[in-house]
Amino acid sequence: MLMAGSAAQAQVSNDAVKIGVLTDHSGGFAYLVGKHSVEATQMAVDDFGGKVLGKPISVVTADHQNKADIASAISRKWFETEGVDTITDVAGSAVALATQEIARSRGKVLLISGAATTELTGKACSETTSQWSYDTYAFAKGTASQVTKQGGDSWYFLTSDYAFGHSLQRDASRFVEASGGKVLGSVRFPFGSPDFSSFLLQAQASRAKVIGLAMSGADLLSAVKQAREFGIVQSGQNLASLVIYINDIEGVGLNVAQGLTLTTSFYWDA
Repeated sequence: MLMAGSAAQAQVSNDAVKIGVLTDHSGGFAYLVGKHSVEATQMAVDDFGGKVLGKPISVVTADHQNKADIASAISRKWFETEGVDTITDVAGSAVALATQEIARSRGKVLLISGAATTELTGKACSETTSQWSYDTYAFAKGTASQVTKQGGDSWYFLTSDYAFGHSLQRDASRFVEASGGKVLGSVRFPFGSPDFSSFLLQAQASRAKVIGLAMSGADLLSAVKQAREFGIVQSGQNLASLVIYINDIEGVGLNVAQGLTLTTSFYWDA
């Protein structure tokens, strides 16, 4: 034990432990993560007493702007010149995949709490990365399986066109079919789309019983609100949001969110 402790202490760089919260401070996920992730990290540090191995713990943060190249540049700078020992949050699957490669190549720890693609523990798996709280497999199985078993046996997907959305649709489609349902089609849209009218109309024209929303963040809020405006739910089709949080319900309003199914790994009063 003495040997293990000495080895661990030797790895503390610059006589301090520095945690970098790499998150979205200004984009479509900022209301979910951003300052909240920084506050939560600091709370964890405070709960731990502010020290580890007798060394002080500090928290720094940066805005990756939902861009993989920016996240990679920040990660390199943090690890190589600013003494950051571990990075956490990395909201957004494309950002997380890029950051994971930087951490892997340098033998650094990455603690993923803000990205959900199963690629992070699948084909891109890294021995220095920990992903917890949720992934697209869990979200897809929870919602897609239950909605299909309850009679929503035909689906059409609106899918965010990057790793997260692709993974979510793929996993959900598998569970829909395994539960006896059919996928009638899908349409992809670019992340950060302000107008979902054409995508919603395609989904409405499919006559699928369920419109699966393989998206999150500001895109999800826009899609749910616009679906309400088009009267899609009122006309008989159901919305199934595969990734939705209590913050999202507050964002769209309880009346607009009526009928949505929620799958979560954590709920504040449970």
